[in-house]
Amino acid sequence: MDVQKVAELLLERKETVSVAEACTCGLVGYILGSVPGASQFFPGGVIAYTGGLKQNILGVSDEIYNSKGTVSSEMAIAMARGVRELTNTNYGISTTGITGPAAGRSGLPIGTFFLGLSIKDGQDISAEIRVTGDRDENKQGAAQAVISLLGDHLNTL
Repeated sequence: MDVQKVAELLLERKETVSVAEACTCGLVGYILGSVPGASQFFPGGVIAYTGGLKQNILGVSDEIYNSKGTVSSEMAIAMARGVRELTNTNYGISTTGITGPAAGRSGLPIGTFFLGLSIKDGQDISAEIRVTGDRDENKQGAAQAVISLLGDHLNTL
């Protein structure tokens, strides 16, 4: 689903979304912020790329960080929940993954991403996706996918 439709659904419901991004480095926030009137549904987010920001700002537990790693469904959910709680929004969305060109420490293939969606008074979910392309294409694919994840949820309400 495109960002304009997601924005329309959020505005209709008078709901808000915040973002927690690792691998996409602010791209999801940029895409949401590109919609005119975005400040009505998007207060902002956190780029938690490295350096303990996932734990210190988003409240991700050391247990998740140490046992599941930075690229996992558990991490994606914890990041989404953390940013939703931090910003007091209806939804929190997150991205974490392997953009390339190197595979990194996780051992997962390049283009593997975990997306998180945290829903106020609802069930948190994650999705694993695979994207094929160069570093920028992988980031774009993950960013579009997490916006679609939110849109698909909004469409079911």
